[in-house]
Amino acid sequence: MTPIATIRKNAREDLRVTLDEFRGHHLINLRVWFDTDDGEQRPGKQGVAVRLDLLPHLRQALSEAEKEARKLGLIDHKGAH
Repeated sequence: MTPIATIRKNAREDLRVTLDEFRGHHLINLRVWFDTDDGEQRPGKQGVAVRLDLLPHLRQALSEAEKEARKLGLIDHKGAH
């Protein structure tokens, strides 16, 4: 697993972006990790893994989602409301 980014989702959860390999396939993995009561972090069931060859399509889709959210006033230049 190659860590790429960690984004704080809320007070108890992070979204981790990693590059992984599973059964010979290279993947980008977006997985929710949660804080346990003993202070550890563990991966949750929420997440998605996408083949790396689809990464340009995912990036384009996220870019379009950002443009639409800005157009609708849902986010501004600083981030989410």
